Amino acid sequence: MRRFAGLLVIPALLLSTAACGSSEDKDKGSDSIASQGGLPAITDGAKFGEKPTLAKGEGTPPKKLKVEVLSEGKGAVLKKGDQTQVNYLGQVWDETKPFDNSFDRGAPFAVTVGGQGVIPGWQEALKGQKIGSRLEVSIPPELAYGAQGQNGIKPNATLVFVMDIVKNVPASAKGTEVPQKDAALPKVGVNTDGKAPSVKIPKTDPPSKLVSNYVLEGTGPALTDKDTVVAKYDAFIWKDGKQFGSTYPTDTTATWALSQIPLEGLKEGLAGKKVGSRVLLVIPPDKGFGTKEENGVPKNSTLVFTVDLLTK
Repeated sequence: MRRFAGLLVIPALLLSTAACGSSEDKDKGSDSIASQGGLPAITDGAKFGEKPTLAKGEGTPPKKLKVEVLSEGKGAVLKKGDQTQVNYLGQVWDETKPFDNSFDRGAPFAVTVGGQGVIPGWQEALKGQKIGSRLEVSIPPELAYGAQGQNGIKPNATLVFVMDIVKNVPASAKGTEVPQKDAALPKVGVNTDGKAPSVKIPKTDPPSKLVSNYVLEGTGPALTDKDTVVAKYDAFIWKDGKQFGSTYPTDTTATWALSQIPLEGLKEGLAGKKVGSRVLLVIPPDKGFGTKEENGVPKNSTLVFTVDLLTK
């Protein structure tokens, strides 16, 4: 499981004034749209929801963050603390090929506005925007990956993103409370404020078989192995209660394609559970990391997860 490291604090930076696309742009259909503010043109897939194709940027890129609203949505305005899903395509200003996009994966990226987990330029660009909007954004190096670059992105690169703000993500599971009567299992808190629930692991031997119980039972569709889910989670070692993974310290979410989850007990335990629920999982070693030490988790460890299934 992934460890969550601390990220840079977002610097104080004001957004530039957003310019809306003209009526002439909308008449062009989905084939192309020219920027009104000097950002690279979208040469194909111009409509919200379509995978865009970006032209190479011309001239010197903007020195400050630049945000252009290509089409404004009708949903709620994003504010600090909101969690939202964004489809995106990212490209370096003076290059012609994207370095990443979520459209091909078929799953938007979940981000907390004003939180951590993404580059500062993303955070600044999203604040104050409406759900359903399509943005084009240029991000200078100091609000992106700076002088070090990242995963094939060259140092001191200005990045260009097309971002579709798809929908808000609930901050917490909010289902019906399910009684926790088995004293031999961990007791999980039922708070719905978006903060980490309490977890009390009993001083007894762990169960030998997989446990997957509702703490809060939601009303959404049951997950299948074909689904991708956005979740918050805490993960502990039964023996000493040590936490080895969590989304809460960085106020982020995890996006899991169930078919690709490598931890067998996590995959099995979430399959069939309803979206909107909080689930307690107790995963025995044979469905966890087994006889191998993994991410600081000793071999033959029983694992305890609390998972809030926020949205598909």
